[in-house]
Amino acid sequence: MINEIVKAVAKKAKIPEVVAQIAVDTAISTLKKKLPPAIGSALDALLDSQGGIASKAKSSKSKKDDNLLGDLGSIAGKLLNKK
Repeated sequence: MINEIVKAVAKKAKIPEVVAQIAVDTAISTLKKKLPPAIGSALDALLDSQGGIASKAKSSKSKKDDNLLGDLGSIAGKLLNKK
């Protein structure tokens, strides 16, 4: 799932995927620090059940994953567009 988020951020922000990866990692880390621990843990589990932010996303996805991807993309977009 992380790779999909990175690609979406890169496309939306018109930046290289390497830069988008840093932005996504930073956004997720910041969100986890601000959220209650249980939600941060759930976010980790949802993004990748095999090891956290840096791991590859699973190839199978559900409609729930698509909705979350859209929500996270919106959050990342808002974070990136803050001036």
